[in-house]
Amino acid sequence: MKMGKGSSMNKNNCQLSTVNCQLINKSYGGVEALKNISFEVERGEIFGIIGPDGAGKTTLFRILTTLILADSGTATVDSRDVVKEYNEIRKHVGYMPGRFSLYQDLTVEENLDVFAKVFNTTIEENYHLIKDIYVQIEPFKKRRAGKLSGGMKQKLALCCALIHKPSVLFLDEPTTGVDPVSRKEFWEMLKRLKNEGITILVSTPYMDEASLCDRIALIQNGRFLKIDTPEAIVKQFDADLWAMRSNNMSKLLTDLRQHPQVLSCFAFGDSHHVTLQKGNSDIDGLKSFLAQKGHTSVEIEKIEATVEDCFMELATSDSADNKLNPMF
Repeated sequence: MKMGKGSSMNKNNCQLSTVNCQLINKSYGGVEALKNISFEVERGEIFGIIGPDGAGKTTLFRILTTLILADSGTATVDSRDVVKEYNEIRKHVGYMPGRFSLYQDLTVEENLDVFAKVFNTTIEENYHLIKDIYVQIEPFKKRRAGKLSGGMKQKLALCCALIHKPSVLFLDEPTTGVDPVSRKEFWEMLKRLKNEGITILVSTPYMDEASLCDRIALIQNGRFLKIDTPEAIVKQFDADLWAMRSNNMSKLLTDLRQHPQVLSCFAFGDSHHVTLQKGNSDIDGLKSFLAQKGHTSVEIEKIEATVEDCFMELATSDSADNKLNPMF
């Protein structure tokens, strides 16, 4: 794992951090779900764990919320050990799993009341925390949770996770399957919760959400590839990046990957993102090569890297390293 500025682990960091993990490992049978995960989350920050499905995000959250045990390593949440002090942790964290897990047959109002009673509180006591969210679902308070739209279900689940005023909030892919407008509204809610002093850990497969976090960890195959601010990660992208299109995008991908000047080539929406050796980009030569391959309407445009471009480069490099060092 590569760590960026402000990511080093030491005793002082452990005392100041809200969440602290040291060398967490977890396997299911012969599958390694998490491999030597170490990181810390500072109080009051939005920390994103960004990666594709199956990368290990849910397993990590289930360990930190005391639902499962790690095979090895240590972790603390609010300075409490996740194994020895799990009962106290459960009183002080909020957890919103990726799969909607509220009572489908209960109404919006009834679900909130149940969660408030579980934590020995009332809706009224912490209403200020959920007010901005609840007013959006209040018109449906008599509707059964199972009949709500995807966006409304997520808002109800967030209200239930907040009803006891947790100090740390874990959100496992909260915007998956939610429409773009609801996604935007959801992140605006998270910023308001941060202002209330709540530390937020959020996982997502959407790379465009990385910029909404204070810091992020990029995860692939149970390993952290990089931890830093989104801006710092993008600045570390050390190659010339180009967006390329032609009349035959499938063939273009294959042909580009065969060109000796091309370091990497990945499909990104309506174009292919291509990295060339920095400062040694022979674009005219590349155009001639593509013309010889039968491509027409070739468009080549230099672009700035995104977090997704960085993730693809890091994941490719990590995969190559693992092939060279299979026991690492």
